[in-house]
Amino acid sequence: MDRAANQLVRGEQGRRLGLYAAVLFVVFLLGFVPMWLQARSRTNERDAAHQALRLSQLENTLAAAAIQARRGDYDPAREAASTFYTNLTAELARMPSEFTPAQRERMQAMLSERDQLITLLARADPAVAERLADTYVSYRQTMGTLPPPAGSGM
Repeated sequence: MDRAANQLVRGEQGRRLGLYAAVLFVVFLLGFVPMWLQARSRTNERDAAHQALRLSQLENTLAAAAIQARRGDYDPAREAASTFYTNLTAELARMPSEFTPAQRERMQAMLSERDQLITLLARADPAVAERLADTYVSYRQTMGTLPPPAGSGM
């Protein structure tokens, strides 16, 4: 009889232990799930901020190249322009792309001018300052941070 009673007590203890484990697991999930959702949200916000930073750095690098060329500092302007085009190429290759198909097409057109602009900067040609300024304006219009000029088809 003691043996049967002992098994009954152990069975109840086992069920009770299983119930405690299940309750503990549910409590863990109640704490874990909101934290996981919050971490996921913060990760998405961080990724969006990194993307915005990369695009801002692209714009700033191109602006620096245009300003330096206008001041007659062609070598630093050439380095900045080269950095802009290298980083633009990397952004266009990034998947998934943040650019719309129309933006990608206009960016590819900007990339086609790379060699000409770098060569003009290496030759210290004063005409390059205006071309870099035009490229900068075109970049801002493409990104939607500058409205197109009145009367243009853009």
